[in-house]
Amino acid sequence: MDFTEEQIERYSRHIILPEVGGIGQAKIRRASVFIVGAGGLGAPAAMYLAAAGIGKLGIIDDDVVDLSNLQRQVIHHTKDVGVHKAESAREKVNLMNPDVEVVTYHDRLMAHNAREIVAGYDYIIDGTDNFASKFLINDLAVLTGKPLIHGGILRFSGQVMAIRPRESACYRCIFREAPPEGTVPTCQEAGVLGVLAGVIGTIQATEVLKMILGIGRSLTNRLLTYQALDSEIREVKVKRNPDCPVCGDHPTITDLMDGEQRACAL
Repeated sequence: MDFTEEQIERYSRHIILPEVGGIGQAKIRRASVFIVGAGGLGAPAAMYLAAAGIGKLGIIDDDVVDLSNLQRQVIHHTKDVGVHKAESAREKVNLMNPDVEVVTYHDRLMAHNAREIVAGYDYIIDGTDNFASKFLINDLAVLTGKPLIHGGILRFSGQVMAIRPRESACYRCIFREAPPEGTVPTCQEAGVLGVLAGVIGTIQATEVLKMILGIGRSLTNRLLTYQALDSEIREVKVKRNPDCPVCGDHPTITDLMDGEQRACAL
């Protein structure tokens, strides 16, 4: 795949990496990523994937920018308050890199529209903040065979995991169902350190790029947790559960289901 002189200069620090090179940069340009949520996690993921030269970014979010978002959702600026988040994100991605095709959806990802929307993408990033969405996205990835990068943040804690459907543990292998209502506080109730979103969202973008390039060791079958207060990073080894209701040997979840939007995940 040919690059212009401007593109060669733009991606020069990638191209000189032996693990990437021109061939790898071409793989990045051919790849497409669907980001669910243009908030704290989706913001850094979108910006770094755009900077890396990803070919196509899909961004879905049904919300508008609120002043309280700006403490962590760095893709949005003060002037964007009241603007649809997906459109605000599109503007910043295009300013970062006009080579990237950005497709926006002013909608909530739901059981009735998820399969159709995700059909045009290679990878999924979960940038949502509630359990119902996380289970829906996980089931969507498993049922469609799309690799997924899970991420979550709350207070000073974050977690990331890469999922290759049918090959590695999925979200339900670890968390079978949402916790009882009221047992986990919402982000509005508990708060979140803004910069933590940048740490976790950037790791999510890194995992996608590694998958595209076929390099390094993926976070499949590993749950990476980060505690910002103590600067402590832990790795929890996990494995696919043969009794998992969606990716197990005898699945009981064979179609997508909407759940109640209950609480923020870690």
